[in-house]
Order: sequence, then structure tokens, then C-alpha cells
Amino acid sequence: RYLVGDTLTEADVRLFPTLVRFDAVYHGHFKCNRHKLSELPALWAYARDLFQTPGFGDTVDFAQIKAHYYVVHHDINPTGVVPRGPDVRGWLTPHHREELGGRPFGDGTPPGPPPPAERVPPLGPELDADFHV
Repeated sequence: RYLVGDTLTEADVRLFPTLVRFDAVYHGHFKCNRHKLSELPALWAYARDLFQTPGFGDTVDFAQIKAHYYVVHHDINPTGVVPRGPDVRGWLTPHHREELGGRPFGDGTPPGPPPPAERVPPLGPELDADFHV
């Protein structure tokens, strides 16, 4: 279920930031645009599985990620324009990877919620249909 077995390892933790930034930044900004992550079924399901695991998606701020890359790289994006898309609600869709078994935290305990100062707005059904980050 995970990169090197049936529990999370450092390999999964280190891959996650690249996966979460791919469609939002790398695909358009860095022209890594042969495929979007969301167009690769197995990898997209794995990324969503991680995102929906405590300690992963609850720490992701898509608006900050995009603002950082699109605003600070003046040589790549001299206008500083930050695109509205992609629609990030797909990260919350079912991935069905629990059918593969495994225990994300092994015999350990999942992390608690982030401290109040580190919380980011959740991606939830309260978003309207036209919402894009």
C-alpha cells in the first residue's frame, strides 16, 4: 500500500510534498506537463490516500504553495500571475486503497490535529462548485 510495505515510512513522507505540489505548480509552472498527477490512476490514488491520512493533508495550504512558486520565481513568471486552478477538491475523493490492507502507523498512534496556529482551511463540501485555489 505504501512505497516500501504496509506501513508509512520516511519514503512516503518525503514523496508527499512533490505529489501535493505537482498539479498545482509543477505541471504548469515548471512545464512538467506530459500528464497531471490526477491523470495517473494508481499514483493519484496513492497521493489521495496519503492526503487523507492524519498528518498529511491537514497540513497542506494549496494557496500558499501556489503563491510561493508563482510569485517568487520572477525569471519563470515575471508577471506574478497565480492561476486559479486546479480545483483541489479531488484530493478528498475516495481512493479505495484501504482494500490493499496495511496499517498506516503500524503499531503506533496517528498524530493529533495540528496546533491552532498551524491549521489550514479544510477542503470540504462547504466549498461552492466554482471554488478553485
